[in-house]
Amino acid sequence: MTDSLQATVRTRANVYFDGKCVSHSLELADGSKKSVGVILPSTLKFSTGAPERMELVEGECRVKLPGAAEWASYRGGQSFDVPGNAAFDIEVTQTLHYVCHFL
Repeated sequence: MTDSLQATVRTRANVYFDGKCVSHSLELADGSKKSVGVILPSTLKFSTGAPERMELVEGECRVKLPGAAEWASYRGGQSFDVPGNAAFDIEVTQTLHYVCHFL
């Protein structure tokens, strides 16, 4: 998949969880912010500042969103929303390529 867009890209990667998650921050011409990255197979807990939409490009994971009693499964081509000022658990079972849209 290839997309063409006008954006400012932070070329220095954001590296989290001992390299299990690596992303790059983007700011589009309209001022919207996104990150593009990869999460290697692992179980992690992420915290949010702003609301986010995680768009999964490729891979598979299970996610436990705030307030959810059960884990939900997602794969490439799907997305899920996370509220701001919250935390969610993610278990990546196949390397996950994603675009995070800050809403």
